[in-house]
Amino acid sequence: MRRGFDGLARMAREVVEQDPLSGHLFVFRSRRGDRLKILYWDRDGLAIWYKRLEKGTFVFPASEERSLAIAPSDLALILEGIDLARVARRKRYEKSEGDALFP
Repeated sequence: MRRGFDGLARMAREVVEQDPLSGHLFVFRSRRGDRLKILYWDRDGLAIWYKRLEKGTFVFPASEERSLAIAPSDLALILEGIDLARVARRKRYEKSEGDALFP
């Protein structure tokens, strides 16, 4: 967790293959899981939000990939200490290719 603005922006470009100026939030978790940095573009410059837990860890969804896209609601749950693997979700409509909402 020693990287600053330039190091995190470089990771966003090289590892995630996204533009750090895109407006997305880039979330980085420490190996121990007790620290989190969020890099984002704030209209006129990069900003970092940093949190260190005194007790416990941030739990991310299991993935074989080095990067993972999650919904804003999932990020909020992670920040609140909720394990997404234990969350029961209600079934919702998901539009697929070729679906027309208004035929």
